[in-house]
Amino acid sequence: MPRAKAGEKTRVQFGPDDWIAAATRVLVNRSIDAVGVESLAKELGVTKGSFYWHFKDRNDLLRRMLTAWRDRATEQIIASFESRKLPPRKLIQDLLDLPSREVMAHESASIELAIRAWGRRDEMARAVIEEVDAKRLSYIAQCFSALGFNIGDARTRAFVLYGYEVSESIVGGKSSKAQKAERRAFMERMLLSDAE
Repeated sequence: MPRAKAGEKTRVQFGPDDWIAAATRVLVNRSIDAVGVESLAKELGVTKGSFYWHFKDRNDLLRRMLTAWRDRATEQIIASFESRKLPPRKLIQDLLDLPSREVMAHESASIELAIRAWGRRDEMARAVIEEVDAKRLSYIAQCFSALGFNIGDARTRAFVLYGYEVSESIVGGKSSKAQKAERRAFMERMLLSDAE
């Protein structure tokens, strides 16, 4: 960022990611109804004109919020897992560990809950949620298939693992580390006991 000369005010440039992050915070802390151009501009300390430099309208912002969530919470995580070239058993063990990444898991769960609440009332959000669920379940099922499970068993185990991840992230927050470790070990035994 260029430096201001003595006595000049510095002007901060906000890009689309800043607007999306601010809108996501408002969604999590209030609701989708509170995500408005004027309130976001006020929160960021900029004019509404800055918003329209990056977005066509509020719906464009909302679409891009959903795309950013899908990419961050699904596409990037799957790409990260795939890039490590781990054996399928280790991939599943690492997937079981996702909810235990304390700060990240709590923040992700807060965003996920807010988006799912939004999706209960909005078709655009619901469509992206369904896409995300299908992608996550498909990826997890592929991991189980690679361990030798038939497609039906792989899908069932994927559903159980996914349900564990979601519930552990949302409900498990108040549990002790020992309780979380016990549940995680149980899930691993249950899901991988028949693996090749």
